[in-house]
Amino acid sequence: MTNIPGSVFPKAYAEWLAEIKERVKTAQIQAQLSVNAEMLALYWFIGESIIDKLNKSSWGSQVVDRLSEDLRKAFPGMSGFGRSNLFYMKKWVEFYSHETVQQLVGQFNLRSIQQLVGQIPWGQNIAIITKSSSPEEAFFYVAKTIQNNWSRGILLHQIETHLFERQGRSVTNFQCTLPAPQSDRAEETLKDPYIFDFMAMTEKIHERNIENELISHIKEFLLELGSGFSFIGNQYHIEVAGKDYFLDLLFYHIYLRCFVVIEIKTVEFIPEYAGKLNYYLSAVDDMLKGEYDNPTIGLILCKHRNKLDVEYALRDINKPIGVSEYKLLQSMPDELKSSFPTVEQLEKELLKIKKNS
Repeated sequence: MTNIPGSVFPKAYAEWLAEIKERVKTAQIQAQLSVNAEMLALYWFIGESIIDKLNKSSWGSQVVDRLSEDLRKAFPGMSGFGRSNLFYMKKWVEFYSHETVQQLVGQFNLRSIQQLVGQIPWGQNIAIITKSSSPEEAFFYVAKTIQNNWSRGILLHQIETHLFERQGRSVTNFQCTLPAPQSDRAEETLKDPYIFDFMAMTEKIHERNIENELISHIKEFLLELGSGFSFIGNQYHIEVAGKDYFLDLLFYHIYLRCFVVIEIKTVEFIPEYAGKLNYYLSAVDDMLKGEYDNPTIGLILCKHRNKLDVEYALRDINKPIGVSEYKLLQSMPDELKSSFPTVEQLEKELLKIKKNS
């Protein structure tokens, strides 16, 4: 084989190579998606067939055991024909046979439910149907998995932290301060409560300095759960009338096309917080907001909040603000307790960082 020195070729070769490599990667992904879709179409057929045979014959559920044995003998190089997986195929089809599903199919302009669920791997499909209590919840997690390319582990984490119930539950004044459909989109972006699951964000938490990484963990959590958030900075400095102010967290949301200011409070919500954030939003709109940006949105994260109290506080505020609770991790493996702070210590560290800023 001839060895050709890299210097023989101009820089354009490297660009050409990079382009070809990118196309190869794209083709690999498309091939995997195609294989996945074909496999799920087969699983759907098998699930429908099992349901049909069990309903129309007197064979009983033992026929599934026999079918599993015969399929594995006939196709020894293929996996997925185990007894439990065949029953999952049956349950998968049954789950999406509810009449509510047909309404959702029409709502999302789909030809069939298979068109949607066929876009995610089998493992994610099983996780969704076994842990969702309704077709609406299942549709939510299917759509989010497609949108965010969630792995099975991340999907399970979202389900276990009840993202479906939390999505769009923040108390806001968006309907009064933002035009449609921006108000609806902004509502769906926020959650209540936010769960600061630090363990999910870090593999070697016992090796890190918790105090120095605390704010970083909070940012990572919000980035993980908030699709579209682009982090700009924490303790972001603005100057108004010669006075210095610091925003706890500043993001730009690429889908909402607006800045998002997040203020963290370690105590229960009080109306004064809304007034202060309203001031910050006015400053950001004047100093940072561009010609094509939408109005800046504010989010107050607090330990507790009373819904009626928040509604009164936001009623006459002219800037879009949401208020949500947050929850900190309160239990962990025993082997990590000695190196991880308690909830009270975390709250003290948050307060200390804010005071020292």
